[in-house]
Amino acid sequence: MLRDRMQAAGGNRLAAKRTRWLERYNFCVRHLVLILGDQLDRRSAALDGFDPTCDAIWMAEVAEEATHVWSHKARIAIFLSAMRHFRDWLRQQGYTVHYHALDDPANGGSFATELARAIRTHQPQKLIVVEPGEYRVQQSLLQTAREHGVPLEVRPDRHFLITLDEFRQHAAARKQLRLEFFYREMRQRTGILMDGKQPVGGAWNFDAENRQAFGKQGPGLVPQPVRFMPDAITQEVIRLVEARFPNHPGSLRDFDWAVTPEDAERALDDFIENRLPLFGAYQDAMWTGEPYLYHSRLSSAINLKLLDPRVAIQKAVDAYHQKHAPLQSIEGFVRQLLGWREYIRGVYWLYMPEYLERNALGADANLPDFYWTGATDMNCLRETIGQTLRYGFAHHIQRLMVTGLYALLLGVQPKQVHAWYLAIYVDAVEWVELPNVYGMSQFADGGLMASKPYIASGKYLQRMSNYCAGCRYRPDRAVGEDACPFTTLYWDFLMRHERLFENHPRLGQQVRNLRRLSAADRAAIRAHAAQLNSTGQTY
Repeated sequence: MLRDRMQAAGGNRLAAKRTRWLERYNFCVRHLVLILGDQLDRRSAALDGFDPTCDAIWMAEVAEEATHVWSHKARIAIFLSAMRHFRDWLRQQGYTVHYHALDDPANGGSFATELARAIRTHQPQKLIVVEPGEYRVQQSLLQTAREHGVPLEVRPDRHFLITLDEFRQHAAARKQLRLEFFYREMRQRTGILMDGKQPVGGAWNFDAENRQAFGKQGPGLVPQPVRFMPDAITQEVIRLVEARFPNHPGSLRDFDWAVTPEDAERALDDFIENRLPLFGAYQDAMWTGEPYLYHSRLSSAINLKLLDPRVAIQKAVDAYHQKHAPLQSIEGFVRQLLGWREYIRGVYWLYMPEYLERNALGADANLPDFYWTGATDMNCLRETIGQTLRYGFAHHIQRLMVTGLYALLLGVQPKQVHAWYLAIYVDAVEWVELPNVYGMSQFADGGLMASKPYIASGKYLQRMSNYCAGCRYRPDRAVGEDACPFTTLYWDFLMRHERLFENHPRLGQQVRNLRRLSAADRAAIRAHAAQLNSTGQTY
């Protein structure tokens, strides 16, 4: 056993020595394999057929990726740390890795500049890359390769369970895209949670059972997720981010995210064991001082490709068969990975780049300044944004029904909302963030992805959280000094879009409720809403 370990260590040292030699002399390569910051998959298709004698890997940290939106410090740090850990793993396996560090004096600061430098230096016969997760990056790749006359091979990202071509076929066969139909197809296609041709438990989803609130007693003692204290690599990255991006939003004080596959799998096991049983019932609940509750905290690891969604799905299904967690929790978790994640990726690539220009509701207000500071008297927003600035995280209902809802009701220009979400969350990659914002949160796509805008008054927040208990505003009031801005803007939103939604099958009742208001009430609400909009809500 000891001899085997010594031999392995010797092999690693030789591989590392060979890598350093190859990097030093910048030999011409056959294939330059590009590994992007959100493609840290040890089983990546980009590595298929890699020949260590004539191929090399290229990775680059560039300031552009932190500054094209005003990125949260933790978002920058998690990408850089995960990339550096992946670089070291590759080298340990014997791969030659040409790594352009952010603090390299020669670093040109942009993806295109650094790739062009690598092409001139190494003169590859071909570039190889897995499908990028952002249209902007895809176009930069294509343009740079074309300008330098180098063939570019784009390989499918097998981290996903369905290819983009397969999704296009699904979309082409339907008049309207809807998650529910896609999700059922994926269940049938994979056999996950299926009993023959029927869903396990007799239902495709258990949404009706997964909307419980904690009530006045609160959640009680919630098992806290496992934390990953920064190692030497992460500590170095934290110092770099603080020095290079001191004015960016957010904090690195509590940085404890998974940055390796080993960390990610440990986080998955912790979630399955300690929080999955109650995840389903309380996935829409919120509570002051509880940023994670029963949520998995796995999205960043999955989006960086540190954790295979198949592994996460299988372990969740195993927990059901072992009677460790109820079906409603298992199905809710599986739907996010097997359904929603695959669905929105397909939507993104089906409609980009035109998708980014959509603004179906004609929203033109500016994003309030407090989205970057948390400085507002609205307790729900102060709590959610404050938590986000501290950790780079908020769970899905906080994103949809707090920060997203307020922007929707206020009528914020969708591109501004998109830029904020892409900047502020550690798990933000555009293919997943943009459709969630445009299609789900802001209804900017006019119903391409979701059947209705998700609107509610302050009473929803009162029912699903304790935020209102610590707030000076009353969720049952739409006018007056103590009127809840959510409630005011809810009615104002319905008035602004009354004709659009009067015959909508899912919003018609809300419009009919609106029409019960007197002309005087309508005028008072519109006036108060105009005041909220004109002040920018910078309380």
